[in-house]
Amino acid sequence: MKKQALNPFLPSWEYIPDGEPHVFDDRVYLYGSHDFFRGYVYCMGDYTCWSAPVTDLSDWRCEGVIYRKEQDPRNKDGKMMLFAPDVAKGPDGRYYLYYIPNASPVVSVAVCDTPAGHYEFYGFVHYSDGTLLGEKDGDDPQFDPGVFREGNVTYLYSGFCMPDDAVRKGATVTVLAEDMLTIIREPQAVAPGLYRAEGTSFADHAFFEAPSMRKRDDLYYFIYSSVYNHELCYATGKSPLGPFTCQGVIIDNCDVGIDSYKPVDLKIALHCNNHGSFTAISDKWYMFYHRSTNGTQFSRQACAEEIHFDENGLISQVSVTSCGLNGGPLSCGIYYDAYIACNLFNIRKELQDKEECRPMISQDGNDSDEFPGYVCNMTDGATAGFKYFDCRNVTRIDIRARGYMDGCFEVRTSPDGEVLASVPVTECNGWETFSAPCHIPDGVHAIYITHNGGRVPTLGGFMLH
Repeated sequence: MKKQALNPFLPSWEYIPDGEPHVFDDRVYLYGSHDFFRGYVYCMGDYTCWSAPVTDLSDWRCEGVIYRKEQDPRNKDGKMMLFAPDVAKGPDGRYYLYYIPNASPVVSVAVCDTPAGHYEFYGFVHYSDGTLLGEKDGDDPQFDPGVFREGNVTYLYSGFCMPDDAVRKGATVTVLAEDMLTIIREPQAVAPGLYRAEGTSFADHAFFEAPSMRKRDDLYYFIYSSVYNHELCYATGKSPLGPFTCQGVIIDNCDVGIDSYKPVDLKIALHCNNHGSFTAISDKWYMFYHRSTNGTQFSRQACAEEIHFDENGLISQVSVTSCGLNGGPLSCGIYYDAYIACNLFNIRKELQDKEECRPMISQDGNDSDEFPGYVCNMTDGATAGFKYFDCRNVTRIDIRARGYMDGCFEVRTSPDGEVLASVPVTECNGWETFSAPCHIPDGVHAIYITHNGGRVPTLGGFMLH
């Protein structure tokens, strides 16, 4: 790779959540909605696509805006937001973009000759009599379309179901004709919401939103966001139509369920909803998901982690990291901006449930301003964690910070581990670098940086020497 691949893997000033990754012609394309920095609602921007060669997952390229919200004939004034989309290659070799504006109950489709060119509106998914899917009596309003094509068959997944909703079915699948619009098999339920999940394999992880379909070997994987909101789960079956058996969690964007380095229920980041899917890139499989920033649900960023399958095709839950697409731990001797922190919490137990005491990712400037991100709100006990680093002969750490501060930054390799460095800081109105001896044992380690002091500095980054 040209450089190391980090999480988030796009620039720190880009906010692309709800990512559906697809490999077309030796490039991986990320299709998602588009949040804004300091956004006040979800999905405020037009669809912007990013791609990378399958041989270098550090080399992401912005393909630009591929579809504008006012192109939809029901949204000519652009007042509706473009929620999570998906893309499939059709029988004619063209690429079909499925999406639903936030106030619409029907599935819109746009088409393009290339994976990331300028898409043009194509039509609405409809029954043979012309009635639109989502407007027929008995239909659930459509939401979060996921499209999967196998052979000559196109499967359209959709669904949204609040925990107390007794009316909606949960997730459904609809089969489309070769025109990619006309329904040839009416919607059928594939994953229940909480109200209908009792007595099924979905009882502990009922469907909420974000349906997506993938296939590996002879198994079909239905990926979705559960009623817990911050976790992405999966169910397996022998057909894209189901039936599906829920198998548990693939990833949780605040690592609930992971107990290898913390209490199992401790949320190590401000949780937000989650949406994503996995794909094979070269000889590895990666799960794409998103995280929250700026102390809000409305400025989400794309991340990814490598996943592994056992002999039965099952996936163990993976932890969030700072090096998901890198193929291994990050190197020392390089400066890292603090926005790659994957753990953000307060180390002091009495403060862990107080959101005002939790650090958060932010940046300077306005949306689209290309300023590197950082970790702010570093109150007393606030901790930023970075996983993982290949530590060899580390004897010193440099920490870049700014703002009103006193005390020190403490460095550990686990949240409750021994303090391996104490870096004194003094207030400054611009970025300054502070250094201290730091002896980390050789090996692969996480790095946790905790502010111990009475003021609230901003953490810009660090370097291990």
